[in-house]
Amino acid sequence: MELEVRHLRAVCAIADAGSLHKAARQLGMSQPSLTTQLRRIEDSIGGRLFCRERTGCRPTPLGQVLLSRARPLVTEMHELVTEARAVAAKAGDGPDLRIGSTPSRAIPGWLRRLRARHPQGRPSIQTDMSADALLRLVAEGQLDVAFVHEVEGSPLRPPPGLAHRVLVEREPQFVGMSEDHPAAEKETVLLADLADDQWMVDPTVDGERTGLLRMLRSAGITPRLLHGDYVTAATLVVTGDVVTVYQPTSLGRPGVVIRPLEGDPLGVRLLLVGRTETDLDRAYDDLEAAYWEAAWEAAEYRAWLRRRPGRGRAA
Repeated sequence: MELEVRHLRAVCAIADAGSLHKAARQLGMSQPSLTTQLRRIEDSIGGRLFCRERTGCRPTPLGQVLLSRARPLVTEMHELVTEARAVAAKAGDGPDLRIGSTPSRAIPGWLRRLRARHPQGRPSIQTDMSADALLRLVAEGQLDVAFVHEVEGSPLRPPPGLAHRVLVEREPQFVGMSEDHPAAEKETVLLADLADDQWMVDPTVDGERTGLLRMLRSAGITPRLLHGDYVTAATLVVTGDVVTVYQPTSLGRPGVVIRPLEGDPLGVRLLLVGRTETDLDRAYDDLEAAYWEAAWEAAEYRAWLRRRPGRGRAA
């Protein structure tokens, strides 16, 4: 195996964090994956780079030698990429913007605005249910920016060195139910109204299952939880088999009623994450405009915002 910059970055992260667990969180990957990667690096070099102790990881003499050469290389590569992107951005419209996003109704409006602002460019979009997966792609240089949400109480694990801006500090999550549900006539739904319902959640959405369980258990509800994708969930909501979490920007569909929850017990933070501030500058304003356009188009979210002056940008 030939060593690459990402391998050197991983070795530096382990040394700086002092443990594989902390380094894995910083790099946005699982500890077993990082352990496997370290083992392959050590096999390639021909010796151990770290001693595993009760207090964490300590570089071996061989590790110290590698780190002394790796740190300046990693720093220099980061500075090179940052400088190159800044020069490219000043040269006109810059290179095509590669954006990633967790599912959101803001995406079409975001792309439309980016294409209008940069007519010579061709912004591309990659979606993923996992915010952490998108953050890794940004860190690896496969994406320039990613629009992600962070479930309250379940922080994301962004790799070090990324820039970010907060679009919405706390977006409330709504609930979707069948139009025949007894609570469908209410303006705001109590969790107690849903105590007997089955919930469906997509386990590939980082933090969402944990956040949902925390919310229901805090309300004294022992949940009946089903796992599935949200396309299937939407179909089962119509038939009354499940209820599920909906983003507040969601539009209604025949047979489905979307309502806010009393007290807004489940929230997410919306972030735009990029490799550089320059990338964020190219994407943030258009994303912000697209998000609030989608927000004010959604009747339930619009009503929620109007009951809370100052929480959203004016329509």
